Amino acid sequence: MGKARKRHEDWTSKRRKNSGGRSDSAWKRVTLTLPRAEAQQKAREFLAKYPKAAYWSEVESWRELPGDIIEFTLRRLPSAD
Repeated sequence: MGKARKRHEDWTSKRRKNSGGRSDSAWKRVTLTLPRAEAQQKAREFLAKYPKAAYWSEVESWRELPGDIIEFTLRRLPSAD
């Protein structure tokens, strides 16, 4: 499990560096780190507020951290037409 976590951290770090802090992507993203129950609730609220049919919203990535903590990224398009 340690190797997989390290690869994910390296991949995430590289992706953030490659973006150079710019927001060239059309996607709006938010990354959160919460206890499991709060993470589930926050994801449900996000998906209710920004429905997939209108915003293409989704949980883009997630990982489990020690202590039943979840780090996850939610993404959506900025507006629905």
